[in-house]
Amino acid sequence: MTNETKMTNFITEIIDNDLASGRYESVHTRFPPEPNGYLHLGHAKAVLLNYMLAKQYNGKFNLRFDDTNPVKEDQTYIDAIKRDIKWLGADWEDREFYASDYFDQLYEWAIQMIKQGDAFVCDLNAEQIREYRGSLTVPGKESPYRNRSIEENLDLFERMKNGEFEDGTRTLRAKVDMSSPNLNMRDPVMYRIMHATHHRTGDKWCIYPMYDWTHGQSDSIEGITHSNCSLEFEDHRPLYNWYVEKLGIFAPRQTEFARLNITYAVMSKRKIIRLVNEGFVSGWDDPRLITISGMRRRGYRPEAIQAFTETIGVAKANSIIDFALLEHTVRTDLDQIVPRVMAVLNPVKLIIDNFPDDEVIEFDVDFYRHDDSTNQTRKVPLTKELYIEREDFMIDPPKKFFRLAPGKEVRLMSACLVTCTDYKIDDDGNVTEIHCTYDPESLGGMAPDGRKVKGTIHWVSAKFGAKAKVNLYDKLFNDEYPESEGDFIENINEESLIVLEEALIEPSLLSAKEYERFQFVRKGFFSVDPVESKDGAPVFNRVVSLRDSWAKMQKK
Repeated sequence: MTNETKMTNFITEIIDNDLASGRYESVHTRFPPEPNGYLHLGHAKAVLLNYMLAKQYNGKFNLRFDDTNPVKEDQTYIDAIKRDIKWLGADWEDREFYASDYFDQLYEWAIQMIKQGDAFVCDLNAEQIREYRGSLTVPGKESPYRNRSIEENLDLFERMKNGEFEDGTRTLRAKVDMSSPNLNMRDPVMYRIMHATHHRTGDKWCIYPMYDWTHGQSDSIEGITHSNCSLEFEDHRPLYNWYVEKLGIFAPRQTEFARLNITYAVMSKRKIIRLVNEGFVSGWDDPRLITISGMRRRGYRPEAIQAFTETIGVAKANSIIDFALLEHTVRTDLDQIVPRVMAVLNPVKLIIDNFPDDEVIEFDVDFYRHDDSTNQTRKVPLTKELYIEREDFMIDPPKKFFRLAPGKEVRLMSACLVTCTDYKIDDDGNVTEIHCTYDPESLGGMAPDGRKVKGTIHWVSAKFGAKAKVNLYDKLFNDEYPESEGDFIENINEESLIVLEEALIEPSLLSAKEYERFQFVRKGFFSVDPVESKDGAPVFNRVVSLRDSWAKMQKK
């Protein structure tokens, strides 16, 4: 999504009406993550939506960390979230805020709620509160402590703040409606006792506000006009509005949009944490995850994520997006901008018998043969001994096999024409060596007499090529809907990562830097891994294959 792109959807219609009616004079949005994990693709959609809305209406965009639970939050997550949002291209300028900045104000508002008779201190424990709440079909029961006097509630709440009581022994609850069909309105907890050190406020507090009490008031404090969030918060909106109304403060408009769900992936931080903690992936930045850091490490560009979110748009109803669309978007983004190079992933030796032993012929080969507007080239050396892909040779090929076989002629890409004259196999029947002759008149890859050669294969010089580690990443789950039934862990794809230690790359790739992207001709798009690579020894991650199943589906 570019800054010039003008979104048109049900949210922009709401904003247009709000501005026209004078409800708000300007647009102020925010992205309010909880710092208890890394961001994923669903968060990217929310970040870009809120940021681009602010840009479109010449408004402001805030980043606010809703850091209300010190037990689960960490500075590491904050740093990662900021890094990911910057990478996506969203700029919060100097508007970086924390819900913990407002703890004093929230406490004062809680006292106001008690004085108004809208909140009370409850001695029920967490299990009892759940029992009293009832269910969708059974109305809740009022707490036996609901009708405490205002004076007693004020005294107990102050003593809670002063640390007199143990964790879990008391809460402050809103006094709403225990018979409400919306469970969130059945006297929700506003504060709980937690003797825990907060990453920003230290040990100042031993009571911490609940997310639902904090979230709407934080929006109000910051002057957020349009609080856009995913559909799971729709049932929380009446409570947010109730709090704002009772306090008599500025009221943002909350609008819910469909959350992003995608096939062959999990979009829950809780489940991603399990994958990380139990060692099913290497970390939050594992390239098989659709965390923003994982996608960045794999080699996705932020422009591809922007294009993907623009393509799926903003809807009111939840749906599931095919993972193939994400791959198609990434592939389309890379196709016209990355250089083409040669790498052999599963090598077998090829010897050109009539090529001089010590001769080296260098070819100036275009990096961008697909783009006539650039003429950048690199030197590719041809020598007597080469490596080609094992799959490009068959002893007894089928009829329409256009690669190398005994007696068959093929083109070595950008180099020459070769004809297979012999081959060697080991005791297990595996081909160990292929022998060919080349046509000296075909240097550059063209037949001198105009004869047609259908097959073209890539190659790497045995003398000048270098070994490289290549990580072949695939979908993390076998099942299109891994969470549909049973334990999602059971659907993990055991071949989601295949590590090749003996791949061979052309010499130009030895100087490749982290995140630098290439198309390995005939094999896919690859990126230099920023974690495993060293200077002069790049490790490559497969970003996406060349096969575009989404494009094929669209043509049907």
